[in-house]
Amino acid sequence: MLLRDAHPDDFPAILALNEASVAVLSPLTPERLAHLHGQAAYHRVLEADGAVRAFLLALREGADYDSPNYRWFVARYPRFLYVDRVVVAGAGRAQGAGSTLYRDLFAFAADAGVPAITCEYDIEPPNPASARFHARFGFREVGRQAVVGCRKQVSLQAVEIGRDGAVA
Repeated sequence: MLLRDAHPDDFPAILALNEASVAVLSPLTPERLAHLHGQAAYHRVLEADGAVRAFLLALREGADYDSPNYRWFVARYPRFLYVDRVVVAGAGRAQGAGSTLYRDLFAFAADAGVPAITCEYDIEPPNPASARFHARFGFREVGRQAVVGCRKQVSLQAVEIGRDGAVA
């Protein structure tokens, strides 16, 4: 698989991947994706056989983003990289695509001197696959909050990293 920066030509594939996983993500319109892409510190895709199979979009503090989860981290962390979404096509799950993206993200954060990577995942309704995945990378719960009109509850997660990209 080829890991590369995302570009606007990838947006149809990114939107399709997001829609296929919308039960555990927030919906994404073409306009919102274009805005997030412009705000992103990290937006990369994994490509195989000429098709986008996975993507990860992350923002730094100070981004123009109205997500209540992102705002939660802004209020508590002076410097961080927030994983807004990571999506892997069904066929690529359990094949290492998510781990490849996260290893690259950790290296990116270390190179940029970012001391923490943050994210959230649903705990109501539960997303046990995401919980297991993030635990493997050293994430720990730093808070919880209800979102989407209290229809969802998320676990707010963070991992501190060293200059070498390893969990601190």
